[in-house]
Amino acid sequence: MIHTMIKIQPKNKQVGESVKAYVDTLTKPIGSLGRLEEIAVELAEMTGETFPVVTPPGVIVFAADHGVVKEGVSAFPQEVTKQMVLNFIHGGAAINVFSRQIGAHFEIVDVGVAEDINAEGLVNRKVRYGTANFCETDAMTRKEAEQAIAVGYEQAEKMIEKGIKCLILGEMGIGNTTTSSAILAVLNGGNIDGLVGRGTGITDEKLKHKQRVIEKALLERKPNHQDPIDILAKVGGLEISAMAGAMLAAASKRIPILVDGFICTTAALIAKQICNTASDYMFVGHRSLEPGHETAIRLLGKSPILDLGLRLGEGTGAAVAFPILQSATLMTKEMATFSSANISKELK
Repeated sequence: MIHTMIKIQPKNKQVGESVKAYVDTLTKPIGSLGRLEEIAVELAEMTGETFPVVTPPGVIVFAADHGVVKEGVSAFPQEVTKQMVLNFIHGGAAINVFSRQIGAHFEIVDVGVAEDINAEGLVNRKVRYGTANFCETDAMTRKEAEQAIAVGYEQAEKMIEKGIKCLILGEMGIGNTTTSSAILAVLNGGNIDGLVGRGTGITDEKLKHKQRVIEKALLERKPNHQDPIDILAKVGGLEISAMAGAMLAAASKRIPILVDGFICTTAALIAKQICNTASDYMFVGHRSLEPGHETAIRLLGKSPILDLGLRLGEGTGAAVAFPILQSATLMTKEMATFSSANISKELK
């Protein structure tokens, strides 16, 4: 299958060292631009270029439904997934606004919405009509999980062929914080404490119920923590699988990935488990208010760029963080050095 054939090269540390030395010659005190300097070096290591470019970015939103919604874990009914997909198509969602702001190529992909959507502007790559209720049976088959990964990989490849230089991924699927919490609990050694949040805004009573639902599913499904495909098949989501596949494609092409919040970071952990070097090409755009995101960030080994109290998903936090990456590249490319500006570095 596609995930067994993925080859991702490690970052180019030699180029990174060269860029670090160059950044230290720019007309500023060494280290005074803080994280921007670190990001510039990381982008150079990812792309292998001294003066990397991150524009234009590409945004892909994958949409799918979750059978576990039948357990009453969400504040919204399942049909909202389809309604929001139509909103994406019509350009009215937050991610549409932020994608336009940063000049991104935008795409919405149906990888598993429970209903058919016949609308111009939607990419139909439906693997199945939503996952099954993983409290009763496996969410999907291994073949379907792999197929969803392949969909994500192929859609990202197509976006990269259009010339994008940075990939931002988003998701839409009522119930997907429950699915992400289940996946994360498996990757966190089976410990669910502190991982389950309110998602779309559920009550305290529903929050406790949501945790019990996940605990029951993990007890009955017994996903293998060492097998990412087994995790996806038993308690995963189609859009989460697709996002992981897209990340693997971007990493294989040395395209920087700007990871969004809780659900997207869970997908990033799956991509990392499939190919460990995939995370070398990732930035985490922001810290979500979802409690499990802190654990997901720690497992991914990253530090978020922004902390704005966001928890919407859709790729919004990553899109808002994108100008920070762009600032880092422009700093390197356009700032004068002490030598070119004829400025003395020595104290008199």
